[in-house]
Amino acid sequence: MSLATEFLDLVVESIEQVSATARRFRFVHPEGDELPPFSPGAHVTLFLDTPEGRLRNAYTLSGPVDDRLGYSVTVQREEAGRGGSRFLHDRVRPGDPIRLRAPLNYFPINHLARHHVFIAGGIGITPFLSMIAEVAAHGTGFELHYAFRSPDHAPYAEALRARYGQNIHLWDSSQGNRMDLRAILACQHAGAQLYTCGPLRLIDAVEDTAAAIGWPRSHVQSERFRAVTDGAPFAVRLASNGETVRVGAHQSLLDALEESGHPVDYMCRVGHCGRCCVGAHPGRGQLIHNDQTLTEDEHAANDCIIPCVSRYRGEDLTLDL
Repeated sequence: MSLATEFLDLVVESIEQVSATARRFRFVHPEGDELPPFSPGAHVTLFLDTPEGRLRNAYTLSGPVDDRLGYSVTVQREEAGRGGSRFLHDRVRPGDPIRLRAPLNYFPINHLARHHVFIAGGIGITPFLSMIAEVAAHGTGFELHYAFRSPDHAPYAEALRARYGQNIHLWDSSQGNRMDLRAILACQHAGAQLYTCGPLRLIDAVEDTAAAIGWPRSHVQSERFRAVTDGAPFAVRLASNGETVRVGAHQSLLDALEESGHPVDYMCRVGHCGRCCVGAHPGRGQLIHNDQTLTEDEHAANDCIIPCVSRYRGEDLTLDL
C-alpha cells in the first residue's frame, strides 16, 4: 500500500434506486467536512468487508464535481460478479460506515478537443454524467451515444435527454435500435475526441472501428468499468524466499499477494496507472496482459506484470518479490 494513498472514512448518507438493477450511493464525511475535489471521469475505490472477504471495488464518481460535501457512485447489481455489488445492494444501508480511497482520474477530458464523442453501454454511462456537464458548461460541442438493452437498464437516460436534447442519442436494443459505430465515427471531423465506457465487447468494437477508420490512437480514450481479473487459478513463486502464492479463479494476483502478507505498492487497481508493476519471469507458460498501461513492446518482452488485472497461464512463474 502506498504511503501517499489517502483513505477516507465516510458514512452512507443516502441510497436511491435509479434503474431496475442500479442504485446510487452518496457518501459524506461523518462531521460534515468537505471532501477532496475531483475532476470529471474520476473514480474511487471502496473497501468492502463482505462475508467472502475484503473486496476493493473501483466505481466512477457520478455526482457533480462542485459537490464538495459528498461523493456519489452508481452501482449495478452483478449476480455473476465477485460479490461487491451484491454486498452494496443487499447489506449496505444509510448510516453505515464506508472506507474508500480518495479520487483518482485515468479517464480525463481532453480540453483541447474541438468536439467530444461519448459512447456508453449500460452502466458505463456513469463517467459521462460529470464529463458531459463539464463540456456543456464550456460550450464545447459534444454528442452522447448511449446503448442499452431496455429502458429498465438505462439509468439517467431520460434525464440526460431532457437536459441536453438532440445531443443525446439513445439506442434501445429491445426496440431493435442498434448503434452503427462506423457511421457514427466516420462522420467526425479532425480534432474530435472519442470516449467509450461499458462492456468489454463494446469497448473493443469502438476501438477496432476507430482504428479501421483511421482515428489517431491518442484521440481514443476508454475506461473499462470492471477490472479484468477472473480466469483459471495459477500459482507464482517469490524470488526472495521461494514461497508459493496461489491465485484463485476470481481473485487478482494483487489481492492474493496482499492476503499472503506480501503487499505491493498500488494506486488504481484497474490496470491504468502501472504503479503495481512487478518484474516477472515466466517458465512454462504465458503472461496474460489485461492492463492499459504497458506498451506493446513491454507486453511482448514478457518480463513484467500488472498484478491488479493481469494473470498467468502455465507453470513456473517467478516474481521479483
